[in-house]
Amino acid sequence: MNAGELTILVGTTKGAFLISGKQDRSGWEVSGPHCDGWPINHVIGDAASGKIWAGGGGDWHGAGVWRCKDGGENWKLTRLTKGSMDDWAANDPDFAALIGWSAQPLPHGDAFSQIWSLGCSNGRLYAGTKPARLLASSDDGESFSHVESLNNHPSAESWNPGAAGLVLHTIVFDPENSEKIWLGISAAGVFATEDGGKTWERRNRLSNAAACEGHDHPAAPRDGETGHCVHNMMRAPGNGDLLYQQNHHGVWRSADGGRSWDDINDGLPSTFGFPIRVHPRDPDTIWTLPLNSDAGGRYPPDAAAAVWKSSDGGQSWQAKREGLPQKACFFTVLRQAMAGDDRDPAGLYFGTNSGSVFASLDEGESWKEIASHLPTVLSVEVMDRE
Repeated sequence: MNAGELTILVGTTKGAFLISGKQDRSGWEVSGPHCDGWPINHVIGDAASGKIWAGGGGDWHGAGVWRCKDGGENWKLTRLTKGSMDDWAANDPDFAALIGWSAQPLPHGDAFSQIWSLGCSNGRLYAGTKPARLLASSDDGESFSHVESLNNHPSAESWNPGAAGLVLHTIVFDPENSEKIWLGISAAGVFATEDGGKTWERRNRLSNAAACEGHDHPAAPRDGETGHCVHNMMRAPGNGDLLYQQNHHGVWRSADGGRSWDDINDGLPSTFGFPIRVHPRDPDTIWTLPLNSDAGGRYPPDAAAAVWKSSDGGQSWQAKREGLPQKACFFTVLRQAMAGDDRDPAGLYFGTNSGSVFASLDEGESWKEIASHLPTVLSVEVMDRE
């Protein structure tokens, strides 16, 4: 991974993949699978140092974080919890020898089964787990400790799982203030700290509760709150705490750091979807990828793919279809599977559960498939060494 290269970091059900492009964002080449084929829920990178982290696992492997310092050549694993392979190996010396297993206790026992999200800020690496807990590392991911202030939140006993379980899937930072962090938990909602994680506030209140009542969907807004099944969330650029979220039921905007949320779903073809993306310089330009419904198949409405773009903070929306399949398209784009670069014009990238990765180099106006036939794509992030 050289200076000037842009690399798409892709987490899949069969390992991590790196899609590298030239300085002009062309000539894409795929490497992988990395991480011994583990299910990888999220891959992030630090452009300044070139370090990459990949989090994942599951019932078989247990949870772990892989880390790499050389652009994808060599990876080291920090195992955090045990999986069923440990029970098997403990009772089968031949299998234990085959996989190089030793009977050493793992630091977090069986407290969680997967790493679902990663985030790096101010020298600390954070990890969200399934079931929902927050971990932090001060040694580049070699070890992790629990952030007990969140894990022991007074509301924790009331948190309910979404369809994928109770997962901490989104970690958002304020680049100018390391004390500010926002989290998305499905289905417990948005949590925020402004003191570096000493305390956390639950932030799901509607700005206009009366206008949002009357929905009969289980995940719909009610009781003065948005609905706790937040799918993805992103902070907009600038000095204000402007946030956007794609919820299980609608797209929402908060101008006050999540203390109140406005419904901006009008003009979209459905209330259901997973990812949301904000322009790196324009806080009013956002993209999302609606799906038909949660129970109707979770594919693009009318089986015709479109990324929907708003240039006015969600007051109006336009479908961007050029280069995307418009017939018999039944893929799903998951909550962490859409990302962007900071170039001008900004690039956008998303991956599908059918193993494709699409790129737009003109801020979402047109699209091109840059990788295909990958395993199910769980996450997409960008590391740009421009």
